[in-house]
Amino acid sequence: MLLGWTFPALGQDITGSKQILDGVARLDGVPAAVTSTATPRWHAEVMAIYPHDMWAFSEGLELHNGELYESTGGQGYSSLRRVHLATGLVTQAIHMGAQDFGEGLAIADDRLVQLTYKQQVAYVYDRDTLKPIGQYKYTGEGWGLCFDSQHFIMSNGTNELTVRDPVTFAVLSTIAVTVDGQPQKFLNELECVGDLIYANVYGTSSIVEIGRYGVVSKIIDMPDLLTKQDGACLGMGIPHGHDLAVLNGVAYDTSDGSFLVTGKLWPKMFRVKFVPP
Repeated sequence: MLLGWTFPALGQDITGSKQILDGVARLDGVPAAVTSTATPRWHAEVMAIYPHDMWAFSEGLELHNGELYESTGGQGYSSLRRVHLATGLVTQAIHMGAQDFGEGLAIADDRLVQLTYKQQVAYVYDRDTLKPIGQYKYTGEGWGLCFDSQHFIMSNGTNELTVRDPVTFAVLSTIAVTVDGQPQKFLNELECVGDLIYANVYGTSSIVEIGRYGVVSKIIDMPDLLTKQDGACLGMGIPHGHDLAVLNGVAYDTSDGSFLVTGKLWPKMFRVKFVPP
């Protein structure tokens, strides 16, 4: 299956189809970096590089038993994909409805759960077949999602994470996320690893490590994953594409403790380890 199979033709303006594609890059207060004077700052050590669909507006990433699953956004162009990691080729995909904008993705046992941005519905699929098997309703925006083996944890672009029931998706509690005692807004894609939560911070080249009480314990900076040549080509042919091509997507590999990271409209995916300075 060819890369970019769900994305619009070269030069087509998709910004009007969903405000996030034109507006979120201009949201008031979107940070250029995660600022801190006290929180440890780590970095990413690259272990391997894989090809990634440069037309994929990556919103959610999951790895299970060596198989990669990806949720992509763009109203009318959103998808749920099974991807061959080594080649970046899409081996199976569900093209979402014209009204949907795909967002965060989580694996819960034999289910895949995919959020939508403003449609206030999460779609449930069979993990092995990608067959739709149900849906959940929720209130507000959907950004990131992960599953910690007991609960879903969901972000909405603020500093607040919502803990949800694994069966009904009902709200159980919330977690206020802070860095140096201050709210850390724009939490986006999530990955649950044991008692920790890893979150992309929209607009930055950083991932934050969050403890169960919401305190950020590490900031992992990844400003130089892409080469200058890669960076110059990001979002090429898509209006505002370069501005929107930010780091987003994090998946944990239980086999070796590494992480897979990528970005919206990035041509590469990276296997990394988070290491101290």
